Formats: sequence, structure tokens, C-alpha cells
Amino acid sequence: MGWKAAEKIIRHWKILRGDNVMIIRGKDKGESGIIKRVIRSQNRVIVEGKNLVKKHIKQGEGHEGGIFSIEAPLHVSNVQVLDPVTGKPCKIGYKRLEDGTKVRVSRGQEASGSVIPRPEILKERRKPRPTMLGPKDTPMEHVLERTYDAKAGIGMPDL
Repeated sequence: MGWKAAEKIIRHWKILRGDNVMIIRGKDKGESGIIKRVIRSQNRVIVEGKNLVKKHIKQGEGHEGGIFSIEAPLHVSNVQVLDPVTGKPCKIGYKRLEDGTKVRVSRGQEASGSVIPRPEILKERRKPRPTMLGPKDTPMEHVLERTYDAKAGIGMPDL
């Protein structure tokens, strides 16, 4: 399984990381799971614990070799988000509420039209912000130092 770019990349993604989806085509058809990763360059998603394939890994320094089961990516057209009310797969639409916020709603034949909440996992950062200052970070006393004041004439160029 090599890397392959999609011929036609989806611009506006409606399926997000952390969504509860059902697989509608393939060997795991009818099973549901949570999206673990979204690969936008290939129009694919990885569903937690689904579409397992065997991967042969050669032994090397620091790791053992063997045959491992890993989750292979599925094309985004082969999964559908589950309606939070009915529990059936549905399409996703967008609607603006009275207060002006844009929300995702379920749509389709068996959809309830209810709001699909944004996954909580998206509020967390994948890479946490560094809390310690590194060697290339500017110290706070230099950041807060005032180097320009028009009234006092500090930092004015000599013309």
C-alpha cells in the first residue's frame, strides 16, 4: 500500500475526526466506529478498529518484526455519519441557528434533521503548545520592552 494522491480532492469536508460513522461498503459493511484520522490529500479516513489488514514488518534496531494487524484507510465515500437520534447513516447538511451559529444537521430519507454536534476531540490539540522556553524563544522582558514612543521621540529614525 503506497501513497497515492487523489485525482479530485474534496474541498469542503463534512466528516471530521471523532465523528461516529457507519461503513456502507467494503468488507466491514454495516459496522460503526469512530474516525481516528482524516487523510485529506487522499480523500480517505481511518476508522478505529475497522478495515484491518495484515502488515509484515521486518525486524530492525529498537523494534521487533512480525505480522501485525493495522487499520487501513477507507475512501470517504464508503462511510456515512450516524444520525444522533435515529442511529442510522445519514448525509450532512449545514444550517444557521437563530443566534447565527453554523451547525451540521442530518439530512436524507430516514434522517431526523437534528443537529450533529462537533466532536469533543477537536477541541484538544494534537501537538500541545510548548510550555518551556526554548533556546530560540525571545525572553519576556525583551518582548515587553517599549522600543517606540512617538510622543517621547524614542525609536524615531534620524532624518
